[in-house]
Amino acid sequence: MNAAEIARLGVVALADAIAKGEITSEDATEACIRRLETVGRRINCVIRIEADEALEAARARDRERHQGTLRGPLHGVPLAHKDLFFRAGRTVTCGAKITRDFVPDTTATALQRLEAAGAVQVAALHLAEFARSPTGHNDHFGPCRNPWDEARVTGGSSSGSGAAVAARLVPGSLGTDTGGSIRLPAAMCGVVGLVPTRTRVSAAGVMPLSWSMDTVGPLAREARDCARLLRVIAGRDAGDPLSSHEPVPDYEASLAANLKGRTIAVPDAWFYEPVTPEVKACLDASLAVLRDAGARVVTATPPNMALIDDVQHVVREVEAATVHARWLRDRPLDYADQVRVRTEPGLFYSAVRYCEALNLRAPILKEFLDAMLAKADLVHLPAVPVPVPTIAETTTGGAAAIAAVIRLIGHCTRHINYLGLPVIAVPCGFTPGPLPVAFQLVGRPFNEGLLLSAAAACQARTDWHTRAPAVAGV
Repeated sequence: MNAAEIARLGVVALADAIAKGEITSEDATEACIRRLETVGRRINCVIRIEADEALEAARARDRERHQGTLRGPLHGVPLAHKDLFFRAGRTVTCGAKITRDFVPDTTATALQRLEAAGAVQVAALHLAEFARSPTGHNDHFGPCRNPWDEARVTGGSSSGSGAAVAARLVPGSLGTDTGGSIRLPAAMCGVVGLVPTRTRVSAAGVMPLSWSMDTVGPLAREARDCARLLRVIAGRDAGDPLSSHEPVPDYEASLAANLKGRTIAVPDAWFYEPVTPEVKACLDASLAVLRDAGARVVTATPPNMALIDDVQHVVREVEAATVHARWLRDRPLDYADQVRVRTEPGLFYSAVRYCEALNLRAPILKEFLDAMLAKADLVHLPAVPVPVPTIAETTTGGAAAIAAVIRLIGHCTRHINYLGLPVIAVPCGFTPGPLPVAFQLVGRPFNEGLLLSAAAACQARTDWHTRAPAVAGV
């Protein structure tokens, strides 16, 4: 199997090929490293390649397989992740100057679980500074470039994850999402991004942005791949007191071929207001596919989304400012301007305002569920309401213009983290360029299985996820 053939394999396909002895983990890992060194450097999606350690681990996985032992469902599969997952004794930059040389003494629970399942980590991937940009902007490590058009943003903050998976550098990656940071790069790069229920996956050992909203999840090309990754990383963890005791199902085994008997709600306010005609055409096509899969589509009126926008902003910014308070005081000039000016306002909200925003979460969640999911199984939303913007459009034109673009990009994503609901971004076409477009599906708490089934049903009827950017060379 040559390098191009390996690159075309997703997580599940590659794991199966390694388990059957059709390819070695060492060969797969070497192929990923070569692509990360060439294509990855070209689009600047890589912070660090761990070639020696990865090849050593891959050879160990191959020895284990020859001895008849498979560690788990990811045995020998090379993966790379956003560079804010701690690994004991390894540098974790968090995409920032301040933490460029940070070496933690603990390893993120999610990484521990991937390793226990047999995965091999080959690289740490680009991200927005401290996960603080929906575009992927990073003054310290330079812009990560969209593999479909290198003049355009990847989306952020899990920018390297979206770009690396789309460019076929690795079959899957972990990211984090606080207001769209998995879904935006997935949508802008044309891959699947799954954000589980907030308490479904441990966030222990992950650099926090907003601890009550940060969510760990996978990015991959297929829903089935995300299902396998989620099954591995989900579950209760004593290291994260917010993690749930809810049992972890076999998401992959429960994937359904159709959506018969399911109802999908489409909002008639707020979410579609800034959507451009070319993006809406792709979204309409995705609804047609969902209908073809057997779903009934209805309209529903969302609650006061402007209120949710306000309170989620308070929670996120106060928690972010709490994390960064000492550095904002002692090292303010070591932040990029975009990051500092978005973080400092959190220092000035009162404790009363923050507590009000927290206390409103439960009643607002109930209101959203009653309005959108009382008579439906899933909610269909745009992911990014406009075509993928250029890097120049998100970095020039003055602070007010940049802030307006940033708010527009996250218009359809940032509320869901405050509510803590599971949500998935799924490719649904291209605007001229071509530039990827995606939709979101939101479910009830712990209903990740249905989200994955709906995404898989769409992918069984379309080929958007099979298309690779030219830079991938496969």
